[in-house]
Amino acid sequence: MARRRFFVQEVRGGEAVLRGETADHLRRVLRASVGQRFEISDNRSAWLAEIESFGKQEVRFRTLEPLAAVTMPVRLVLLAALFKFDRFEWMLEKATELGVEAIVPVACERSEKGLEQAAARRAARWRKILLESSQQARRTVLPALEDGVSFQAALRRPGRCRLLLDEAPGGTPLLAAIPAAETRSPSDVACLLTGPEGGWTAAERAAAIEAGWAPVSLGPLILRAETAAIAALAALSMAWP
Repeated sequence: MARRRFFVQEVRGGEAVLRGETADHLRRVLRASVGQRFEISDNRSAWLAEIESFGKQEVRFRTLEPLAAVTMPVRLVLLAALFKFDRFEWMLEKATELGVEAIVPVACERSEKGLEQAAARRAARWRKILLESSQQARRTVLPALEDGVSFQAALRRPGRCRLLLDEAPGGTPLLAAIPAAETRSPSDVACLLTGPEGGWTAAERAAAIEAGWAPVSLGPLILRAETAAIAALAALSMAWP
């Protein structure tokens, strides 16, 4: 059985400290004990570590050995149009499990009114989702949750490969739009721009194409916004090596 992984606040001189709600969960819910071993990460590197002591709202570890970093074959950036938060949060969880490097909420013409302001108030909740999902997936580095941007600002995001996920007829199949295998590198940034419920407007689609984004398709079926985003991220991750 795989050991649980936790993101700690500090690692120094072979000692690590986990504080806050996660430390309380480890002690009271998981009933961890001194000497018990877990994996820890400081958001840069990971170690096998054992609990050395418990303090008030903190757990102290002693690092035992470094662990290999979990790396992805491509640096995935998800620029996701805002939609209903229950499904948006499910997407955040699954995108984290799939190794996305950064997530950027995007306000589009067909995004529901008020979502942009409400999203800013949910940032702390969403970062908690990213943390818990990263621990479950045993990631070494947390994904970045960036501030929300306008559609026009999203179009300026740089990347080796910039894909506009689009349900309109005529889109190139997703995997046909990525660079040739012999030219790919793990340092490449692949940006995926996914739409809201109701899809892109004609003006948004035209603006994206003019800005150099490639419209791509996942096939003939109409998918929910969160399903399309996760399917596309999984396909990119598997196809890039």
